[in-house]
Amino acid sequence: MANQSSTGWRRLWNATGYSIAGLKAAWCNEAAFRQELVIVLILLPTALWLGETLTQRALLIFSLLAVLVVELLNSAIETVVDRIGSEPNELSGRAKDLGSAAVMISLIAAGVVWSLVAIERLR
Repeated sequence: MANQSSTGWRRLWNATGYSIAGLKAAWCNEAAFRQELVIVLILLPTALWLGETLTQRALLIFSLLAVLVVELLNSAIETVVDRIGSEPNELSGRAKDLGSAAVMISLIAAGVVWSLVAIERLR
């Protein structure tokens, strides 16, 4: 748990530690996150090559990072739902489905960005 009395640099240091712990937990426990992170690491150099302008490069990179952010949020939702209980529940299922839909939309958005930049670059 976060130490609520920490302020300034100490709070920033603690927050960084919590974030790193979250990334480690995602890597160790979430296959989808591992797969997406590997794809992001492969595509980052491609984004630098494919984007002709700084804006295009930023859009390509941001779209990849957005997928990771949404996947982390989806994993957090799934973890909380699983913590509450393992018995079938309509609301629990809906929460997990909504998180999954968010990941799908982020992947589609990234695909659209990459397609449009590629079309512009390669014509």
